[in-house]
Amino acid sequence: MPEKKARIAKQFIAAIPHARALEMSVDQVLSGRAELSLPYNERLIGDPETGVLHGGVVTALLDTAMGTAVVSHPQSTGGTATIDLRIDYMRGATPGQRLRAEAECYRVTRSVAFVRATAYDESDEPVAAAAGAFTVEGAKP
Repeated sequence: MPEKKARIAKQFIAAIPHARALEMSVDQVLSGRAELSLPYNERLIGDPETGVLHGGVVTALLDTAMGTAVVSHPQSTGGTATIDLRIDYMRGATPGQRLRAEAECYRVTRSVAFVRATAYDESDEPVAAAAGAFTVEGAKP
């Protein structure tokens, strides 16, 4: 079953146009957990003076990782959509470094999944942290 959920999660990412445009990759999918990353790309710079990636890139990666964690959760039976998302930006991602997000779906009800995630560059210091609620279709109780 975990292999099936990992395959579904990768298909989920491949179907999202912005995930493809940002060159997101699925690095790891476990039961209710996902790690995604994307390479540094100069076309995604938000501040030309510093070379720091745009905050929207960080947001997209966190949101997508969180959705992937939801679809990989054992109680999830279908797709998902973001209901609510809060992101705390702690610092700019280091220019030139890969950005990754680790997400965990820690609670699923009949219609809502609750997720948290953290984004990192190549250091162990967080770039941003997120918490959100996502729809679930026909979750198993």
